[in-house]
Amino acid sequence: MTTTDYPLAERRRQEFVAGARATIPLIVGAIPFGILFGTLAEPSGLSALGALAMSLIVFAGASQFIALGLLTAGAAMPVIIATTLVVNLRHMLYAANLVPKIRHLPQRWRIPMAFGLTDETFAAVSNRYLQQEDSRELHWFYLGSFLAMYSNWVLCTALGVGLGKMFPDMTRWGLDFAMSVTFIGMVVPYLRNTPMWAAVIVSGAMAIATAGMPHKLGLMVAAICGIAAGLSLHLLKRRGEMTKHEQPAVKHGEETGG
Repeated sequence: MTTTDYPLAERRRQEFVAGARATIPLIVGAIPFGILFGTLAEPSGLSALGALAMSLIVFAGASQFIALGLLTAGAAMPVIIATTLVVNLRHMLYAANLVPKIRHLPQRWRIPMAFGLTDETFAAVSNRYLQQEDSRELHWFYLGSFLAMYSNWVLCTALGVGLGKMFPDMTRWGLDFAMSVTFIGMVVPYLRNTPMWAAVIVSGAMAIATAGMPHKLGLMVAAICGIAAGLSLHLLKRRGEMTKHEQPAVKHGEETGG
């Protein structure tokens, strides 16, 4: 490595470490969630090896829990695949937000980044993009966040499989509550104006109202309604600001006879 290469390598290392560090608070909330998945696997008809393989290959907490429930209910494989696909459609919204910032990256980066796109990593990376304008090396921050979350999820799944055999009633401990708190902690810091609050309130209300829809389609309905509400208020706000700026100019023109 030459001296000219060292600053770039050091900057990448710092971004990688920063990404992992920024994800630690979110990992703490995900630990009980991962353990709970491991404990539920075998009672739901999934082997210990199958549970580990699912966490390694699928790497999607909510979808993995839904797949377990459908396995227990005896659902057919196409139904399980279709349902988990619908639940993960929210990642398309995350991806659409990140595309302008990673457009310069080659395919060899985009593929693993797509696999590692989780709610926690998106929250950590989005915050970083807001704080730093130069995004040329921020994919290393993304990689650090992704690998930290990924290793934690697989490790907690393995831990849950082992603990499930020792404590068969762990599902009654209420560990799933930790994930709800984590999601609240992820969202609240970003609520900085009225359109953002409107998006969260509308999507939350719609999620409750459409909870009975099949295949968890209510999640997408809630997301679309929340986005529509937030975007509408944002556009109205911008229109109001533009109107305020135009009014003095009109008055000035009238006074001068223009």
